[in-house]
Amino acid sequence: MFDHAYGSYMKYAYPADELMPLSCRGRVRGLEPNRGDIDDSLGKFSLTLIDTLDTLVVLNKLDDFEDAVRKTVREVRLDNDVVVSVFETNIRVLGGLLGAHVMADHLRQRGERMQWYEDELLHMAKELGHRLLPAFNTTSGLPYPRVNLRYGVLNPLSRTGTESDTCTACAGTMILEFAALSRLSGEAVFEEHARKALDVLWEKRQRGSDLVGTVINIHNGDWVRRDSGVGAGIDSYYEYLMKAYILLGDNVYLERFNIHYSAIMKYISQPPLLLNVHMHNPTVSVRSWMDSLLAFFPGLQVLRGDLKPAIETHEMLYQVTKQHKFLPEAFTTEFRVHWGQHPLRPEFAESTYYLYKATGDPYYLRVGQSIVEKLNAYARVPCGFAAVQDVRTGTHEDRMDSFFLAEMFKYLYLLFSEKSQLPFDIDDYIFTTEAHLLPVSLSTTQPPCQGNNTAAPISLEEDLFTYSCPSTQTLFPNNPSFAKTIRDSYKYLTGVGRAFHPLEIELPLHDSGMEPVEFLKSMGISLTPLNEAMAGETGSQKVLWFCLLITHLSTQTPEEEEVVPHIVQLISPPFLGRTVLTAGPAKFGMDLTKQDIVKASPYTACGPIDNAAEVKGHIALALRGDCMFAGKARRLQEAGAIGVIFIDHREGSNSEETPLFQMVGDGDSTTDISLPLVFLFSREGAVLTAALEEHHNVDVLLLPKERQLGHGEQIYDSLLLKFRNLDMRPFKGSKTT
Repeated sequence: MFDHAYGSYMKYAYPADELMPLSCRGRVRGLEPNRGDIDDSLGKFSLTLIDTLDTLVVLNKLDDFEDAVRKTVREVRLDNDVVVSVFETNIRVLGGLLGAHVMADHLRQRGERMQWYEDELLHMAKELGHRLLPAFNTTSGLPYPRVNLRYGVLNPLSRTGTESDTCTACAGTMILEFAALSRLSGEAVFEEHARKALDVLWEKRQRGSDLVGTVINIHNGDWVRRDSGVGAGIDSYYEYLMKAYILLGDNVYLERFNIHYSAIMKYISQPPLLLNVHMHNPTVSVRSWMDSLLAFFPGLQVLRGDLKPAIETHEMLYQVTKQHKFLPEAFTTEFRVHWGQHPLRPEFAESTYYLYKATGDPYYLRVGQSIVEKLNAYARVPCGFAAVQDVRTGTHEDRMDSFFLAEMFKYLYLLFSEKSQLPFDIDDYIFTTEAHLLPVSLSTTQPPCQGNNTAAPISLEEDLFTYSCPSTQTLFPNNPSFAKTIRDSYKYLTGVGRAFHPLEIELPLHDSGMEPVEFLKSMGISLTPLNEAMAGETGSQKVLWFCLLITHLSTQTPEEEEVVPHIVQLISPPFLGRTVLTAGPAKFGMDLTKQDIVKASPYTACGPIDNAAEVKGHIALALRGDCMFAGKARRLQEAGAIGVIFIDHREGSNSEETPLFQMVGDGDSTTDISLPLVFLFSREGAVLTAALEEHHNVDVLLLPKERQLGHGEQIYDSLLLKFRNLDMRPFKGSKTT
């Protein structure tokens, strides 16, 4: 797979920055339609080649590496008159040059290869570092988001310097590359500037919550966007605090990370979800969706030694990939697509690698296998691998970002390889956020730069992992099933697969969730308000939760309770009973009947029914999600509907692959709901909605499957009655016509 991707870049695109895999040519900035901020990564410096250099060493392609280093030294220019992202250029190009220099130096010292190499890549890295330094010329010390490689920031020819804002990750993701450059070159200025930017972000954190916002003013340090999470805009700031301690051995970074991490686990982490909250009021969730960049966070939690939430969140992400083939760029807390793009991001593979190395559980090898298979099945094209424009349709985008080669193949190869197969000891290196390799020996073999000592913050109470990497012996001695016991509670979170029946479960209980009360009740668990459950307890009872989960241990478990399949049978012309859709029943409502269908408005039926006059006297069609089944049913019943067909909102779900379940109520009495209710999975629902759109009025029967009507006397009589009701002439001729 790597040969196909890298070979296509070198054949069709080099020396351009990126390959356009559908067009089979290189993307040259200024010659292709402008893509906005995405193009800020492109600097006419053969981006993909530089970003891929140390991947060649990891994959033991040492001849190709030597050739690529020669090309880089001879042909790549860094003084181009082009405005680039400081953040992207740092992690991809400066990081790529440093990682490749470290690898070249390692091979040279082994005496087998690269004997001609005289630190040319390090000299290029130093040149690039000096070209990025003008971005730090601000009153606060936070860098401008963009810089002109030739003219800097404030030069009249630079075409930049007017910006006032930058993202937290953009300012806080410099320390690994800049400190490594300082320690390898002996020039302290790089590390000093990167550290000062981190100092500003630390000082500007919200002192009450210890969280940071997403966007900050680079001149006065005021927060411009105050939403706080671990995804886009903030992600690698937290990552670099932790990894700066590992690379540089400076306790200040670790202590800051630990304080931030405690805040994240208090406010943002609600396993398996990672929410976005307001930094000043962290109990308030600011949006109902998550972005794919947060998929790196379980890997960071592994480094912290906090495996349980890492396993939980990773399992949630895996379920989303199983549902949508890839991780959508953003998805809701109900695991529906929010933004459908997938630019071949590597963060999920990264966390999979970390979890496998931490647990040794072969389950994560199977997760890696699924990533490989889906890339080959849905992203591979004749000239490389193409980003997915929309995971719902599988359409491609003419794009193959450099991080696909720098990170995805590195993590996948390391996931499946043994340490002995690598040309170096992987444990001697730390990954940058772009998966470039920097030696942890920098903290001992290279002296820290002068003037970089800062006062340590007041540390929180220390725990087992405050100053150490996780130990599997300490975490779960003699328990190889450790990870599985955690995962099992989340295996069917998105509704794909068969439910199980543990005695203890953990599930997110959000109003915007996937009918959590119904999911719990279907597993034999009911919810009791705390004030009722705790009645009679003394006032000293201080542990208060919103609800108490009580397991009903009945003689008949949910696995034993048979769900009687129902059907939705289309009986109006042209279907005449031949179209039969498998449906799931409800535990409440009245006997089933026959009528035509009207689509509810709003389609989710989670607000007042706008088309009550149309719904009245008909079967209503409503989409699952956003609120409880019972709430939808009550609104439609009040609007005069005589039945409801719910359709699953999860794309591609169907009754062949997903077991039926019975819809249950919302914890309150459902005796007031008397209309019939059935549930269709997405694929069966699409048949029904297509029929409704084409024929406008569709008559259906809702009934248990064993009472399905055939094509003989029974169906003819049913049609005859219906047509007479509509004042239409009955059919003449044979009863099977």
